Amino acid sequence: MDPSQWTMILVLALLMLLSGFFSASETAFTSLNRIRMKSMEAAGDKRARKVLRILDNYDKLLTTLLIGNNIVNIAAASIGTLLFMGIITSADVATTVSTAVMTVVTLIFGEITPKTLAKERPEGFAFFARPILSFLMTVLMPLNVLFSWWKKLLIRIFKIKKSGGVTEDELITLVETAHTEGGIDEHESQLIRSAIEFEDMEASDIMVPRVNVVAVAEDEPIDKIADVFAEHGFSRLPVYRETIDTIIGVLHEKDLFNLLRQGKSDIHPLLQNAVCVSENMKISAVLRLIQKARVHMALVVDEFGGTAGIVTLEDILEELVGEIWDEHDEVEVLYKRVDDNTFLVSGSENLEDMFEELGVEPKEEFDSISVGGWVTEQLERIPKAGERFSYENLDITVTKANVKRVLEVRVTVNEPKNEEEDEE
Repeated sequence: MDPSQWTMILVLALLMLLSGFFSASETAFTSLNRIRMKSMEAAGDKRARKVLRILDNYDKLLTTLLIGNNIVNIAAASIGTLLFMGIITSADVATTVSTAVMTVVTLIFGEITPKTLAKERPEGFAFFARPILSFLMTVLMPLNVLFSWWKKLLIRIFKIKKSGGVTEDELITLVETAHTEGGIDEHESQLIRSAIEFEDMEASDIMVPRVNVVAVAEDEPIDKIADVFAEHGFSRLPVYRETIDTIIGVLHEKDLFNLLRQGKSDIHPLLQNAVCVSENMKISAVLRLIQKARVHMALVVDEFGGTAGIVTLEDILEELVGEIWDEHDEVEVLYKRVDDNTFLVSGSENLEDMFEELGVEPKEEFDSISVGGWVTEQLERIPKAGERFSYENLDITVTKANVKRVLEVRVTVNEPKNEEEDEE
């Protein structure tokens, strides 16, 4: 080989190095964890702030990388052809060999290897590449502006709409991925998911239904009211006039016993105003409302103004942190496993929770919120103990019921039906 051929080989090596640099930079900045970068920036890392500045101009970065990568790859292909034409006398053979060799070399050293390495350490490579890329973005500014106009023209011609931000489902997927990969533990994952889904829940989803509300009449003797407090262990009770549909206030246990010590019997001065909310009000809005009113209980009213149930501050917080038990709570078992495929489920259990526990995805929506209401909805009447029906791969048998509602059901989970068998 003559000196000119050695020079071309050195130039080719340099061009492959540049090609690898551009390819690795593209992968590094694409794989970069923006949240981690922002966390590092908040901790005072100046390098992270400069990298985020480049990410904020991602279109200019991508244009710079593509221009640089295409220039070096085309130059490498041209020089490779000249090199092999100097070694091989036949032009056709030299062109064929050059194409094959340069394709393999570019794939290995200009694409696969650098992208694989950058994928493993995107932050480190981004810190290394940032000064060079900043310089190239400045040098290629005229071309960046030109291609920016071209992009705007294409968007206008094809009426391309910008994609929205991160959706709730995508955010939940990110949390699940972080949990799976060990970034956060199960408790943290569940807490974050509860916070994300918090905005979707309505008052009717968590309220104590009317049938389970413990309330006292305004003209009830004070000692009888004290007995109700003692029997149920509640710290607050709704007070009604004539019927439970007319709640006039909320009585606090502490205020009642102060009244007893003073030898008085009129509870009306002690009543706190009852905050009313609709059944479809989001619980986040209910929380803000009761915080503003400085109360711990809200009255849920139906479309006719009657009492549908009550929501307490504890009910709302439990949607975030799970069940909160105090010394006076009776632990109600809503869901009990009998064997691998059989479960006893309370009629008060939330229907969506039951389907989630059993791994069933309903193909339709139901009006009922509780399991008992759903069973009644399916059978189109209030069933008696022993009645049964099937839904999807579930066999449901009513085990306890009274004249008003379903109290408990036994659910047997069968193997899911094969869709192909159903079509046959």
